[in-house]
Amino acid sequence: MVKTGHRCDFLVIGAGIAGASIAYRLSGQGQVLLLEMEGQPGYHSTGRSAALFAASYGNRVIRALTNASGEFFRNPPAGFADHPLVLPRGVLMLAREDQLEKLQIFFQEIQELCPTVKWLEQQETLELVSSLRKDYFASAVLEPKSQDIDVDVLHQGFLRDIRNSGGEILTEHKLLKAEKDGNSWKAFLEKTHIHTEILINAAGAWADQVALNCRIAPVSLVPKRRTAMLFEPPLDINCRTWPAVVDVEESFYFKPEGGHLLGSPADETPVEPQDARPQDWDLALAVERIEKALDFPIKSASKTWAGLRSFVADKTPVVGYDPDHPGFFWLAGQGGYGIQTSPALSRVAAALVLKQEFPEEVTALGVNPSDLSPERLRS
Repeated sequence: MVKTGHRCDFLVIGAGIAGASIAYRLSGQGQVLLLEMEGQPGYHSTGRSAALFAASYGNRVIRALTNASGEFFRNPPAGFADHPLVLPRGVLMLAREDQLEKLQIFFQEIQELCPTVKWLEQQETLELVSSLRKDYFASAVLEPKSQDIDVDVLHQGFLRDIRNSGGEILTEHKLLKAEKDGNSWKAFLEKTHIHTEILINAAGAWADQVALNCRIAPVSLVPKRRTAMLFEPPLDINCRTWPAVVDVEESFYFKPEGGHLLGSPADETPVEPQDARPQDWDLALAVERIEKALDFPIKSASKTWAGLRSFVADKTPVVGYDPDHPGFFWLAGQGGYGIQTSPALSRVAAALVLKQEFPEEVTALGVNPSDLSPERLRS
């Protein structure tokens, strides 16, 4: 418990992957306090993610940030984690006959960023996932270097290094409001208040509400529910080495998860910020769509859950100081890409917080501060 009147250099709101990663980057630059309203960091979205490192996902900015994050995942700093952050998986973009034009466009778009990507005809695809229905799909595109991300190992690595660097993590404390106090911010919690030079809004689906609590205009963030389930393949099918299979229009996906399969209808249902729960109709939709692609039925789901993926209108993260409120920094709107982009996006965010040079490895991929700035949403 911090004392009333506690002072820090950086107060980070939200201890999911966004807040944890920026706090990790800043922990050697001043006193960091990471504030989380739940009892455990990462409860809402980070802890419910079926994370893949896939350089083909998302729009131009997301793909660049993912690509710039690759080295961190493959070779994390010494002592960051006791286990690998990523393991081989691969992603297969699947297309029916009527979707082939979209698959061609996707293939052409990602070849420069993912030079190992391959176009596969039906028989080559079946050699990777033998349980696909031949009468369902025509062709596929394989991104062979996509990897599963161990989300917990990544998140805990950030949190551990924050503590080791002298930062503090305060759970079960909600920001009620904040106001300017001279050149700093005074943040009010339920039983105390904190003074900070920089207030960083990394509150995920609640980021707009945090801004409003600070009397700052929101960025029109829309939380969207994403549903997932675990189901069992037949006993005679070993799915452990399958790549993730994604419909080219992202109407469903499934991937191995241990000896199980994790499936989703890839839903994006707009909701209020909440503790998301799976809905029966979304689970039924997942079963219907995935069963059309597989040659075996889904008899039951052994586990179901839902999480929130939050977007602004252009589906690009919001990173930078609020143009009208000095010292208030946005780190929000990562959508479903927050984990795979977290190494590069946190480095970008830290450079912007500290008013340092924008990371060269990100500008080399065509991303600039204006692509991320909250100012683009205030026109």
